Amino acid sequence: MSLRFTADNVCKSYNGKSVLKECSFSFDRGCVYILMGPNGSGKSTFLRICALLEDPDSGEVKYYSDTTALNPSLPGVGLKGGLKKDIKLRRKITLVLPKIGLFNTTVFDNVAYGLKIRVYKKRDIEVKVNEVLEFVGLAHKKKLNALTLSSGETQRLGIARAIVLKPEVLFLDEPTASLDPQSTEMIEEMISRLKGRDRMTIIMVSHNIFQAQRLADMVLFMYDGRIVDYGTKKEFFERPKDERAYRFITGQMVY
Repeated sequence: MSLRFTADNVCKSYNGKSVLKECSFSFDRGCVYILMGPNGSGKSTFLRICALLEDPDSGEVKYYSDTTALNPSLPGVGLKGGLKKDIKLRRKITLVLPKIGLFNTTVFDNVAYGLKIRVYKKRDIEVKVNEVLEFVGLAHKKKLNALTLSSGETQRLGIARAIVLKPEVLFLDEPTASLDPQSTEMIEEMISRLKGRDRMTIIMVSHNIFQAQRLADMVLFMYDGRIVDYGTKKEFFERPKDERAYRFITGQMVY
């Protein structure tokens, strides 16, 4: 795994309201980053822009493979090879949203879909899907209709669909929101194992302070569209530099 990326002065507005204001950060490979902050601070918008699902109004996101800069934007006419490079880059990154949209078919076929459209051989699909379903604890339900799964199982299936493609960067938008403690524990264990097994870079939005303490290598704190504090897990929770971050982690901020 060698992909890393940098957000450089990213700004975004919706209907004249500024949502992101000059957000900059460099994400290294093989780490777990947790984005925290009150509701409306811009976390999910920043995540979608970094995942190349939305364009910023200004600023840019730059991806690098080793020392080679990759082009994350759709190319203009005449940019030879640009489209192929863009598709190749986008296949290295995956975003899992809070609400998982499932196909009305089996658990197995839901996970296999991304491999089929990439024209993997049938035998390779079977091996990869079975391996991933075992990893997320759903192997015993692979023949069931995905729509019959519980909320925790559905979230695990969503992650399975993402990681079967072996992305180098995995974006997770509140993957354990509204889940019971047992399902939350299972997903956290999966995230820890992914980092250890595949050296995957994971960028995750979470409101759960204790979850960030368990999982994060680095914590970024966003407030009013800006990244106002960041640090290693130890630095952030023991010595926050920003007063708003201190109020958030000590429970003094109402949001």
